[in-house]
Amino acid sequence: MAGPASRAEGLARLDAFLPHAGRDYAARRNHDHGPQARGNVSMLSPWIRHRLVTEPEVVAAVLGRHAPSACAKFVQEVCWRTYWKGWFEQHPEAWSRYRAALGPLVDRLDRDAALAERYRQAVEGRTGIACFDAWAAELAGHGYLHNHARMWTASIWIFTLRLPWQLGADWFLRHLADADPASNTLSWRWVGGLQTRGKHYLARAANIAEYTDGRFDPRGELDEAAAPLPADAPFERQPLRLPSRPRPGVRAGLLMTVDDLHPESAFADMPGIEWVAAALPDAPDTVAALPEGDVARAFRAAAMADGAARWTAAAGMQVERIADPVAGLVDWARAHGLGQVVAPHACVGPLRPVLDALGPALDAHGIALVQWQRRWDAAGWPCAARGFFNFREHIGKLTADCEDMNLSA
Repeated sequence: MAGPASRAEGLARLDAFLPHAGRDYAARRNHDHGPQARGNVSMLSPWIRHRLVTEPEVVAAVLGRHAPSACAKFVQEVCWRTYWKGWFEQHPEAWSRYRAALGPLVDRLDRDAALAERYRQAVEGRTGIACFDAWAAELAGHGYLHNHARMWTASIWIFTLRLPWQLGADWFLRHLADADPASNTLSWRWVGGLQTRGKHYLARAANIAEYTDGRFDPRGELDEAAAPLPADAPFERQPLRLPSRPRPGVRAGLLMTVDDLHPESAFADMPGIEWVAAALPDAPDTVAALPEGDVARAFRAAAMADGAARWTAAAGMQVERIADPVAGLVDWARAHGLGQVVAPHACVGPLRPVLDALGPALDAHGIALVQWQRRWDAAGWPCAARGFFNFREHIGKLTADCEDMNLSA
């Protein structure tokens, strides 16, 4: 993760990786060569996750360099994040159930000495399984894991170490610089066999040896015959929330969030907005009882600072940091005489309840909360109600318009 958490760095990484985003990526992407040899993958995910660089920017750049057939695998990987987020938006209970189960498990770590010791051995890389321990150390030290290593690590956690998947998902969420509630939660569910009923992902020693080029060979150390986790109740599909747009001529304050730190592109096609203030609330903790990883915390803080600096340069106003994301933002909005506060769509995850509480609090003072949505999300999320193979049929149409989406919400 060397390099600043800035838009400039993200664009530089994208430009450097473009020559390799076609058939080269398709042939080499599954190999985990270790943290010092990541040239076969882009490592753009932390920048995309915080939208320092946006999905249509990435896809447009890649399609501008490679034929669609040559870069299909890379484009699909970018779209996986869109699919997970769209599915999560339509099945928010996947997040609420995960959080409801996680709280008691965190409390149990204080009461169950045996579980706590097995948990500490795993997260500290002391299991005796060399590959798992190396990935645990890489996660803590780099805030990143190769996608294949994430699947292996999650599988070993669930099926060999027999630890609750929710504690593993939380571990990733607190340490990955690109941690996203949707991708993270649903990927762990998929590995466990919950997301696709009865179809789980088992880490196999031969596969690990092949795709780590022999760095690891955990023969005899893994449970390669484990059954999927017991199925849970299906989630009821919910309608997508409708986006809204700022009203021209009404004094507006921009509320930046850690989920979207490129407001310059979002408002390029919204003329007539009278911007008078901007704020950036502190992001809510993922789980207050357990500490966030140093790399993830530092990346998030630097990304927020970079987004604020760019908005200051673009709009000519300072971005105020607000510690209290509800009462503090109401006071800020009233102090600036705002008629509307404009924020990115609050996706399912830690930020949604904050904005759900902020809306009525602002409304009590005659101030509207406007949640806008990027065109990429508006086009992609409705196609994510079912499996990825169904979603994949829509990728061509989604990416065909990506150049027009680069400079608009």
